[in-house]
Amino acid sequence: MRRNTMIFLGVLAVPLAFAVASATAQKAPASPGDGAGREEGAAQQSPYASWKNGVPTDPNFFPIAVWLQSPAVAPKYRAAGFNVYVGLWKGPTEEQLAALKKHGMRVICAQNAVGLQHRDDPTIIGWMHGDEPDNAQSLGRGKGYGPPILPTKIIEDYHKLKKADPTRPILLNLGQGVAWDRYIGRGTRTNHPEDYPEYLKGCDLASFDIYPACHEHREIAGKLWYVADGVSRLRKWSEDRKPVWNCIECTHISNPKAKATPQQVKAEVWMSLIRGSRGLIYFVHQFKPKFIEAGLFADAEMLAKVTAINQQIQDLAPVLNSPVLRAGVAVESSAREVPIEATSRRHQGAVYVFAVAMRDGKALARFTVPGLKGRAKVEVLNEKRTLEMRDGEFRDAFGPWDVHLYKISVE
Repeated sequence: MRRNTMIFLGVLAVPLAFAVASATAQKAPASPGDGAGREEGAAQQSPYASWKNGVPTDPNFFPIAVWLQSPAVAPKYRAAGFNVYVGLWKGPTEEQLAALKKHGMRVICAQNAVGLQHRDDPTIIGWMHGDEPDNAQSLGRGKGYGPPILPTKIIEDYHKLKKADPTRPILLNLGQGVAWDRYIGRGTRTNHPEDYPEYLKGCDLASFDIYPACHEHREIAGKLWYVADGVSRLRKWSEDRKPVWNCIECTHISNPKAKATPQQVKAEVWMSLIRGSRGLIYFVHQFKPKFIEAGLFADAEMLAKVTAINQQIQDLAPVLNSPVLRAGVAVESSAREVPIEATSRRHQGAVYVFAVAMRDGKALARFTVPGLKGRAKVEVLNEKRTLEMRDGEFRDAFGPWDVHLYKISVE
């Protein structure tokens, strides 16, 4: 969902002079488990409750996945805060499933004969279509590309997968066209976003990938907010009836001249979560300047940052799995060119506000949380600092792609 960002006057390092009308509280549309019609902060049903053998419904579990990696390195991914594999090369095989089970890693994979023999194995939490059916499909080496797979085929395959095992959700991962209408990789269906509501009829979980930090097209390169926009569009196209996940970049992928910085990765993650993503899938392959299957482990700085991001998400899983506050949070930015987006939750006697700068620039933000009165301390999580709040308002500074997470005790 998009949030309207109000503007306020002020300059860094001097007292702020506010000259704006009262901000409109930002509200999230009702999503799976948003708690529409419930008391704010009340327990909500997991969006995965419909499936006996699906994604864990434990409120302490938030899906953080890695795409198409060898189960042999599952212990390293566990140590980095991952809890799900998505995709198994030429699998699932008995050996792959045994390795993942040994190391406590869940998996979403293709549905084959081996997988169906494990109907009662909690290691498998979902089945998946082939990747990116919305893109032009290869006709074979040297033969070029044909049109995308039709949505009707995806829907047909979905019903076959569900008939074979109705106890697990079906994941559909889509390509860049979700966020970028003019993506030429869709071939004959370029600039046809109307296809996507039809594709979504063929899945239970929807995901997509776009990698702006290392993108080579100037229309997308460096514009991290395309990741968030794709999440919003999938939520809209599915009428918020299906959990939306999304992919996150962390290597060069195929661009040897550019890759996301650790701060940009964190921004993409929190943009996604603030817009309503219910699961993350890191793409860790690197193809250029040389191929590295587990590229994340070849970059110590990025690995440390991703590990810290994942740990923070797992620590906040019960909060992220709580309903979005209907009254929302209003956020005003001192810089029109640097919008700041935020979402809010209530959990165990505290209100949480999660915020991110949506551009590569600096701004001051003023937050207003409706319904909070008097003075209170605002803890800035993992930053060893606090802010002052008065009658629901507090202020903070944001640098390029900054993420700030706040906790306000309101017993």
